[in-house]
Amino acid sequence: MSLSDELSKLDELRQRGALTSEEFSRAKARLLDGQSAPASAPAVAAINALRRSRTDRWIAGVCGGIARSTGIESWVCRLLFALFLLLGGAGLLLYVLLWIFVPNE
Repeated sequence: MSLSDELSKLDELRQRGALTSEEFSRAKARLLDGQSAPASAPAVAAINALRRSRTDRWIAGVCGGIARSTGIESWVCRLLFALFLLLGGAGLLLYVLLWIFVPNE
């Protein structure tokens, strides 16, 4: 999309009331300065990079993936999940949810 197209879309949004004049000015300045949208927080980037490990796995690779993304040893992660399992079963629920929703490497 060209710069003029993006500016015209911003102007349309402002005219329809979807953007305030201040938001329009900031977005226009970002476009003209060549800046992209603000970078996401490092925590969000780390969560988006989380993948289940294919090599360091006992059951599904969840602990190996968490260990790789956080820099801790995988046995520490496994120990924490076991402790949470003993304290009401939250460890099992959390592990199964991560198994389902975290993609493989």
